[in-house]
Amino acid sequence: MPGIDESLLEAMRLPGARGASVVDWISGLALGAVGDAPGGDAEATAAETAELARLATESGVLALTGGEDATGETAGDGPGGPSGKEPPVQDLIITNADSYHLLRFVTTTFDSTVFVHLWLDRSEGNLALARIRLAEMADRLVLG
Repeated sequence: MPGIDESLLEAMRLPGARGASVVDWISGLALGAVGDAPGGDAEATAAETAELARLATESGVLALTGGEDATGETAGDGPGGPSGKEPPVQDLIITNADSYHLLRFVTTTFDSTVFVHLWLDRSEGNLALARIRLAEMADRLVLG
């Protein structure tokens, strides 16, 4: 099972990859980074993307904790809700004129607050392939 460094190097082998990082979205700190960062500062990029991740997860949790469904369960009680193993948001895709930013949340047996950020060149990258490979990579990632 690959650790952070091996996973980041694997991400950089994707077509069009400019940079990748593993970020803790609570603290905004990069746990590891490789390649370039938008704006040239990996720590500033980590803090900015962590803010997006926090907003997305808070919105996802709020959407999942709405009313009861037809079975009488609240949306947040089932798998995929805050009490399940799956995060309320799996990934975020941000598109710019010349690039894609893909943030994939890492699911672990404990309450993970980590995501992988991949920065792709829009003309060389394949967003669909990157999303699939990043999901596979995040599932194998060993934090420790």
